[in-house]
Amino acid sequence: MAIDVSIVIVNWNTRDLLGECLRSIQQHGQGVACEVIVVDNDSADGSAEMVRRDFPDTRVIANAENRGFAAANNQGIAAARGRYVLLLNSDTRVLPGTLAGTVAFADAHPEAGLVGCRTEFPDGELQVNCFELPNLLNLALSISQLSQIFPRSRFFGRRRLTWWDYDEPREVEGIAGCFMLARAQAIRQVGPMAEDYFMYSEDTDWCWRFRRAGWRILYTPQPRLIHIRAASSDQCATDMHLMERRALLMFMERRSGRFVRTAANAMFVAGAMGRLPLLAVQYMRGRQHRAAAASKWQLTRAALKFHLLGRLPEDLRQRVDAIRSATGGSKGTAAVAQSG
Repeated sequence: MAIDVSIVIVNWNTRDLLGECLRSIQQHGQGVACEVIVVDNDSADGSAEMVRRDFPDTRVIANAENRGFAAANNQGIAAARGRYVLLLNSDTRVLPGTLAGTVAFADAHPEAGLVGCRTEFPDGELQVNCFELPNLLNLALSISQLSQIFPRSRFFGRRRLTWWDYDEPREVEGIAGCFMLARAQAIRQVGPMAEDYFMYSEDTDWCWRFRRAGWRILYTPQPRLIHIRAASSDQCATDMHLMERRALLMFMERRSGRFVRTAANAMFVAGAMGRLPLLAVQYMRGRQHRAAAASKWQLTRAALKFHLLGRLPEDLRQRVDAIRSATGGSKGTAAVAQSG
């Protein structure tokens, strides 16, 4: 039987959430022929065993180490047999029509290489999942908090398109990696995700490369998805924050050159130095503010050190380098070069 969608789910220590995600696919996957591939990044919570026991029709690729989000997705993509490949986070829930509706939309728009759908928090609140590709202007609006202060402004809210109600189909520059329906034909042209990001910005980089290759990225509001968000990364917030900053700088250099990366890094330094005194004042305002202020202080201080030194903390860098060495380095860099 021909497969419409190969669903690739990368998992790291989110066993219970993963089980709920897989059950939602079983319950609401009608209308499309699916295969499900779970790539487990050396979870310590029995995730792979749970999938084998409770979801025997799901294929499990169990890694002996945490290979990172991009590399693990590439493993699933390489094993996929569908007309489309859906990259789906383990902390999501598909709803009635999510899969069938998105595939129907993609079939009706053969020019679309990537398709995203409406994403909501568990309480039904809209979760913005489209964005403009990072640039210095959008970074300045974010660091200055202007994008948060004036989210409904078409100018200030441009980075995450917060001025828009996400209520109509639209071509966008990028869609979030929690739900990315990719046309298999387009993947063969564009190549896999760039693995040297390890985690974060790999979806941004992929969107950029799809657009460079002539494919459109489309959003549709009709199918809906529930996304709990950051279930794996919350387990090690500081490390993930630094990895996110590192990945963003890597992307900005790859897209726009070394000067733009240097300017972006300087903007992060200025933002952190301005924020630390404010957090100190918040800490001193009262006991009820201290826990949150102390946590943000540590995160901001770690980020400032990273941006000043230009490298990750030694222990984190060694872990990432060891994983990249064990997995053969960055396959994605060659793919970027091939795409122009």
